[in-house]
Amino acid sequence: MKLTVKDVWMARKRIHRVLPRTPLLHSASLSSFTGVPVYLKLEHLQPTGSFKLRGATNMISSLTETEKKKGVATFSTGNHGFAVAHAAANLGIRAVVCVSERVPEAKIEALKKSGADLHIEGESQDAAAEVCFRLQKEKGCVLIPPFDHPHIIAGQGTIGLEILEDLPEVKHVLGGLSGGGLLSGIGLALKETDPAIRVTGLCVEKGAAMDESIQAGKPVNVPEHPTYADSLLGGIGLHNRYTMPMVTRYVDKRLRLSDTTIAKGMAFLYDKHRLVVEGAAAVGAGALLDGLVRPEGPTVLVITGNSIDPRSHLEAVQPYVSL
Repeated sequence: MKLTVKDVWMARKRIHRVLPRTPLLHSASLSSFTGVPVYLKLEHLQPTGSFKLRGATNMISSLTETEKKKGVATFSTGNHGFAVAHAAANLGIRAVVCVSERVPEAKIEALKKSGADLHIEGESQDAAAEVCFRLQKEKGCVLIPPFDHPHIIAGQGTIGLEILEDLPEVKHVLGGLSGGGLLSGIGLALKETDPAIRVTGLCVEKGAAMDESIQAGKPVNVPEHPTYADSLLGGIGLHNRYTMPMVTRYVDKRLRLSDTTIAKGMAFLYDKHRLVVEGAAAVGAGALLDGLVRPEGPTVLVITGNSIDPRSHLEAVQPYVSL
């Protein structure tokens, strides 16, 4: 299946009745720092605290009645699990969520309260995926993958439509890059409308599976390492069909960020905007502050999620702000 902008508009039609538009906030501080208008797309304000709810809602809403009766299953570093649990609960559907032992305790506790059947096993998202595939076969439920599926990608692409509606003069969009569902969808919506719009994908310094895979010319497994941006961990799947080619096509540049850069972004968003967000949501701010990206026109940073416990947030930002 080849995705088109029509698929993104179809996703918009499915989800707009149940999910709110998120605001585009002008950042006077980042605009002054960079010399161009900079805006924050506040996806952490979604009901589950992450953009992931768009893709999960689109895919689950697309299931047949027979499929809905079977229930759904997924694997996740946390945010996609919340999204699947929430979307499934809204439709009265049984959900199974598989996570690795590396997922932070705060996310584990939240998932336990989500109503989903939670399975914790393995040292990586790839290991959690294998558990999910096994349980899917055993229970006969429908797999809701975290990124590599047309309905997931199209759902995330609705962010791009909203950016174009609110800021049609946009020149550059920055967002976290892991499995690639976010920037595949946004890139599709933006660059099929105006190929001159630049999209930059920001990865963790160690364990950047998409970046490593594109460099290798095929999907590869990479070891995971502790990071403030734990939502950007995880492989892209050795049988990746959609996001790797779409990231290759639509993402103009990929950069790896140190945890220091990510922590600076988190601290800045807290200090200047009072936003308490996870590391993966702060990569755009960090990249601008450290001069890794020099935008040439109106720029949007996708603030992807807020799934972080207060202690971890304090540890990250304390060296850079006066609390």
